Order: sequence, then structure tokens, then C-alpha cells
Amino acid sequence: MSDKAENASNPLDMVKWILVFGLLGGLIYGYTSYEEVSVLYRALGAVVIVVIAGAIAATTLKGQTFLLFAKDARIEVRKVVWPTRQEVVRMTLIILAATALVGVMLYFIDMIIVWVVGLVTGIGV
Repeated sequence: MSDKAENASNPLDMVKWILVFGLLGGLIYGYTSYEEVSVLYRALGAVVIVVIAGAIAATTLKGQTFLLFAKDARIEVRKVVWPTRQEVVRMTLIILAATALVGVMLYFIDMIIVWVVGLVTGIGV
């Protein structure tokens, strides 16, 4: 993209972002200030405020860019060929066996190094 296309944001975007952050900040303040109110009502209020803030943010240039990115990512995830259960189990067992083998090898290498250092320094372990 050119610099002109990236910087061609609506002047109202800054006001919208201030409003979004104000809503979210007010949500945090209100949620902690009204502890005597039921958690259910506070959670419902929080969901409503987050949805409103998200809707406002989605109308900005950056919000629209993020939504486009999310849609493209969702399309790409649908193209992925996911492994079968048998493949996942087989690969998991291979990784566990390889990890155990490397762990045992490191244990023996450590024992040999400790033995050599003990011989060189004369300190019996």
C-alpha cells in the first residue's frame, strides 16, 4: 500500500477510538466500583459495553482492516488439511519417545561429565 492509502483515515477515527477506550475504561471502573451488584448483572453489562465498543471500533479504518484480516485468516484456516486422530496419536507417541530418549542420553552424558570432573579434581562424588 502507498503511504497515502495508509494515512487516508477519517478524522473522526480518533474520536471513535477515544470513545472506545473511554467505554472500556469506564467498564473497568464500573465493574470494580459496583461490587455490591450481582456478578451476573455486571457481566451482562460488560458484554453489552464490549459489544458496543467493538461495533464502534469496527467503523474505523483500523477496525475495518482488522475485520478483513480476520475474515482472510478464517478462510485460510478452512483450507488447512487437519491430521487424523491416528496421525496425531502416532506423532505424539514419537515425540514422547524421542523426548524420553534425549532425556536418558543427557542423564548419561551428565553422569560421565561428573565422573570425569571427579577424576580430574580428585573429589569423589
